[in-house]
Amino acid sequence: QVQLVESGGGLVQAGGSLRLSCAASGIIQNINTMGWYRQAPGRQRELVARITSSGSSNYADSVKGRFTVSRDNAKKTVYLQMNSLKPEDTAVYYCSANVQTYVTRYRDYWGQGTQVTVSS
Repeated sequence: QVQLVESGGGLVQAGGSLRLSCAASGIIQNINTMGWYRQAPGRQRELVARITSSGSSNYADSVKGRFTVSRDNAKKTVYLQMNSLKPEDTAVYYCSANVQTYVTRYRDYWGQGTQVTVSS
């Protein structure tokens, strides 16, 4: 019913930048919060940043000042601009969205994940 498709991951050197995108599609009526999580090998999935439909955002302490989350409500897309990347940012990044469809109440959906690798 709802698909989240991420793009923009890859390999970058420390200090570099990447921009992730996540587009939602399907029988979507409303989207509440959209966000990004990441999971490094051997670690639990953690919140990176999220943004509400009105534009309020919050970040993990480890990325504050380096990452910026934004969204285009008309395009049903959330972005993550990642600057000053560090090797410890290496992880699979997952997009998440809290979506109401025309047949279901609000529930969370997840993308398939995109790999971000930062070399030292």
